[in-house]
Amino acid sequence: MRTVLRRPDFRLLFGGLLASMTAESILLLALAIWVKDLTGSDGLAGATIFAVIAPMTLAPLVGWFVDRYPRRPFFVAANLVTAVLLTPLFTVRDAGDVWLVYLVAALYGLSYITLSAALSGLIRQLVPVELLAEANGVLQTVRQGLRLIGPLAGAALYAAIGGWALAGIGMVGFLTAAAVVAALRTPQPAPPTVRLRWPAELGAGLRHLAGEPALRRALLGYGLGSLVMGFSESLIFAYVDQGLDRDAAFVGVLVTVQGVGGLLGGLCSPALVRRLGEVGTLAAGVAFFGPAALALAYPDLRLGFAAVLLAGVSLPLTMVGLHTLIQRRTPPGLVGRVAAATEAVVSGPQAFSIGAGALLVGLLDYRALFALVGVATLVAGGYLWRGRHLSPPPGARPTTPPTRPTLPAPRRPMDDADRKVVTGSQRSPRR
Repeated sequence: MRTVLRRPDFRLLFGGLLASMTAESILLLALAIWVKDLTGSDGLAGATIFAVIAPMTLAPLVGWFVDRYPRRPFFVAANLVTAVLLTPLFTVRDAGDVWLVYLVAALYGLSYITLSAALSGLIRQLVPVELLAEANGVLQTVRQGLRLIGPLAGAALYAAIGGWALAGIGMVGFLTAAAVVAALRTPQPAPPTVRLRWPAELGAGLRHLAGEPALRRALLGYGLGSLVMGFSESLIFAYVDQGLDRDAAFVGVLVTVQGVGGLLGGLCSPALVRRLGEVGTLAAGVAFFGPAALALAYPDLRLGFAAVLLAGVSLPLTMVGLHTLIQRRTPPGLVGRVAAATEAVVSGPQAFSIGAGALLVGLLDYRALFALVGVATLVAGGYLWRGRHLSPPPGARPTTPPTRPTLPAPRRPMDDADRKVVTGSQRSPRR
């Protein structure tokens, strides 16, 4: 990772992203807590997260829009717009203003897709292909580290100074990111001279995902795993309450341990990509979730710590493997649409599994559900592992063996018998 951080352009981008990612980690949980305070309803608080996820349905349109403009200026403008979108939070006073929080959450979700799509293209433009895994690994390591402190810091700040101050801190983060990234000097490729009709351009990202074998297998395997991985969001509370017989606040301890695993996974992910390739790294990330879920089916605290640590390792491996694969296997002019379409394809099963997990945990034993999650993710990881040859590591790409030059055989003098054969074969028969 030190190699990519030695690049001045990436260091500048990293500094801007650190500010915006800090704002993101502080805001998300704090908005849900704010709604809970205003309404007293757990369901309405949970709907805040749904409001953030709902704009994923617009991902193809967002990706098409992102790909029409130069990466760096667009990324700067998107951060400025995101800062402005937070201003309605300053007017929230009571339960009658909850709709403003939902509006900001939905617009923030739309902004998140936009920034992610633009960032994928910007990294592809700034970083050489051989350093893409390192760049994505650095960002995932920081993101996982912020998961350790960001939500807790946001909740503490909300309790101490109120929601309006959180809005101000978020605005500062996005404005800082815009100012820092604006200082980048990146070569701007010429826009394509030939454009398709807009319906064809909208679907170009999905068509590329379906037509590229490595990307197709990656999304099918990861989507299968995502259909059950979201169950753990609800199952972990049942594990702490019914299995460990502890208060719900103990979930925070497990989340901290998971964050430590996320840091380890982020640090190891570039080396794993170099050794296994992108699909192989994605397979390892999904498969690691299997034994973690199976271990959580048995209520033991020491085993539980090991399980959540392993689950934490799995997340950055999946993200680095998937993002690096997209950036390497997608033409630069399509990166925004492909990244946005991937976000939609992955987030759909995740949202479904989170809702299904919340429903099933009240109907079935949490241990059986954890066992189901473990088996399904192992199957998904195995499916991905069988396709690892589709994206071999850089040092293992098959090369065509050199062939020996073939020399013509020496010619012998033609005798009389040979002349008769040749003359006879060239004479056409007469009828």
